[in-house]
Amino acid sequence: MVKRTSLEGAECPVARSLDAIGDWWSLLIIRDAFDGLRRFGEFQKSLGVAKNILTARLRALTAQGILELAPASDGSMYQEYVLTPRGRGLFHVVVGLRQWGEESFYEPGEAHSVLVDREGGLPVRRLELRSEDGRLLGPADTIVKKAADST
Repeated sequence: MVKRTSLEGAECPVARSLDAIGDWWSLLIIRDAFDGLRRFGEFQKSLGVAKNILTARLRALTAQGILELAPASDGSMYQEYVLTPRGRGLFHVVVGLRQWGEESFYEPGEAHSVLVDREGGLPVRRLELRSEDGRLLGPADTIVKKAADST
């Protein structure tokens, strides 16, 4: 097995983020946690992933501070995985991937799950990136300033 190179010390925030959540199992676990799954068995049933892989991903997400173990909400002796504030900060990432996937991998009219507003039951609007003054931004409207460039 090839050992993956760590990107935790990278200058790029995207690289550091991918070091923490950059495999599909981790992102699918996070998605399921947003959908209310909390127990090992729930994640395993939803994902169909091997127990050893799920164990490794849950440990890594816990070590990264994305999930934490908490006493079971039903008062039983079990522990549950819950999103931390850092983990809940991934909500826009998961929604962005969902919206990109809907746009890129489904034919018009093809059935798929839909993210809706819990209060009104209406579909969630597309995410938008806006400037500080409110202008809608696209890729051509932004640049990355390296750390040395910002001084």
